[in-house]
Amino acid sequence: MRKLTNDELNRKSIPEFKAAGKSPFLIVLDNVRSLNNIGSIFRSADAFLVEAIWLCGITATPPHRDIHKSALGATESVDWRYFENTTDAINELKQLGYVIVSVEQAAGSVPLDRFMTEPGRRYALVFGHEIKGVSEEVVGLSDACVEIPQYGTKHSFNVAVSAGIVLWELAGRSRSNR
Repeated sequence: MRKLTNDELNRKSIPEFKAAGKSPFLIVLDNVRSLNNIGSIFRSADAFLVEAIWLCGITATPPHRDIHKSALGATESVDWRYFENTTDAINELKQLGYVIVSVEQAAGSVPLDRFMTEPGRRYALVFGHEIKGVSEEVVGLSDACVEIPQYGTKHSFNVAVSAGIVLWELAGRSRSNR
């Protein structure tokens, strides 16, 4: 066995990424404060062909050195928009026909492994502040809440890790349903 070279990975160029069919997912960041987390989420969004990232509230926007450091160029491939208020972004997404899914521990939330997406539907996945999570107002506007089952003593994952787990699970299932 040997490691593959970068040339052997056959990765898309930025124009190829822009032209590629996207997964049915868009990410909303609700007041995420860490620029490194934002950059990491851009990188995961690129890996799973996410349609776009909507940055809301205190969430910083590119270009920024600390976002770029962890995004490794994904801010150039993944489309993004900024909203001062997350609720404005959610209301616009609802008007566009998205199913709003907050990733949050909430009454009535569904474990990620049991959450089912429907072919032909588009989903806005909302990830929240590192300490406070998704705001109560946004949870109230959501069509569903999913949570990642956990088995240890901690009650949450880092937001960038959560985004990677959720995208891996849902994008993987979505690709196999095509």
